[in-house]
Amino acid sequence: MTPIAANLQAVRRRISEALQGDSREVRVVAVSKTRPAADIRAAFSAGCRDFGENYVQEALPKIAELAGEKIRWHFIGPLQSNKARDVAERFDWFHALDRAKLAAALSRHRPADRGPLEVCIQVNISGEASKSGVQAGEALDLAREVAKLPGLKLRGLMGIAAPDAEGARARREFASLRATYQDLRAEGFALDTLSMGMTHDLEAAVAEGATMVRIGTAIFGERA
Repeated sequence: MTPIAANLQAVRRRISEALQGDSREVRVVAVSKTRPAADIRAAFSAGCRDFGENYVQEALPKIAELAGEKIRWHFIGPLQSNKARDVAERFDWFHALDRAKLAAALSRHRPADRGPLEVCIQVNISGEASKSGVQAGEALDLAREVAKLPGLKLRGLMGIAAPDAEGARARREFASLRATYQDLRAEGFALDTLSMGMTHDLEAAVAEGATMVRIGTAIFGERA
């Protein structure tokens, strides 16, 4: 077993323990930013099918090199509108939708033969000024805008807890995202995805309802 395969197995074990018997599926998105295609291949061989990238120019060569593999590519970082075409054409998911203008650009550039781009609205759950994302009270209006766009399919919400949030605080922040998610479902949106939790806080996220966790360090090791 390769080190990456062993790490991926350990992550899945952490998720299983955090679920405490809950049968909910939690998908692992392996955050492969700064990682070479060889590392992605190793994780793919170990059963991972979802990979997350933060930088368009770094991701595109890897997507091209790995075009023969059945990988689901997730763009998980902030995005400028002038890069919307690349994400719309080459990715399967976009997790960081935070404004209507960007949503319109992604929809406009999405190739019809690929079906709608799966998207999550990013909500700023930590309250940090440096974080992207809408406020919880703004999510409904943005969701209504997304629903009008034929090139997008709204799947859920994404959030990032404060880097120093641990234990009860991390759970409060993730619980706030779950509450917004439930509010949107009550408004009639057919959401099924809560993208929250990273290497250091995945247990708190899973405990609060995560269906997708974005894991880099615990799979690939510390970045150089």
